[in-house]
Amino acid sequence: MSFLMTDRQFAFWRLRRDGITNIRIAEQFHISRQAVSKALLTMEGKIEKTLLEMAHSNQIEVERYNAEKGVLFGRSVPFNANAIVFVSARHGVQVWYEHEGDCGSCARYTQCIELLWDFADELKLSLTTTDDPTRMADELFAKLREMV
Repeated sequence: MSFLMTDRQFAFWRLRRDGITNIRIAEQFHISRQAVSKALLTMEGKIEKTLLEMAHSNQIEVERYNAEKGVLFGRSVPFNANAIVFVSARHGVQVWYEHEGDCGSCARYTQCIELLWDFADELKLSLTTTDDPTRMADELFAKLREMV
């Protein structure tokens, strides 16, 4: 299942993930608080379904998930590695596997750095590791585990 990143419900969900209250969202969009609440419930259902479908299609055994944050933690059966499925406003739904990589020689080095920085920024998490995607991911997802 997919959802449009420009969808109004998704915009509400992102604002709430940022810590904005339903009342403030309603005021910003000039609608009722009840309309915001209903939209958020619908969006959370879509997020939950997407997280679980991605886990299933990637053969990830679910440990726990949080639709409000848009994150699922689990374990990849085929790779025998911890995995995380997450919803990024900038990058869509992503799957990341815990691994030891040779990031310096990888062609995706820049894309991984950008993905991790962007997701940390979306969640308002600061990272101290800046030049190694594997270490950045370890730090980011450890902080996220504490939140979920």
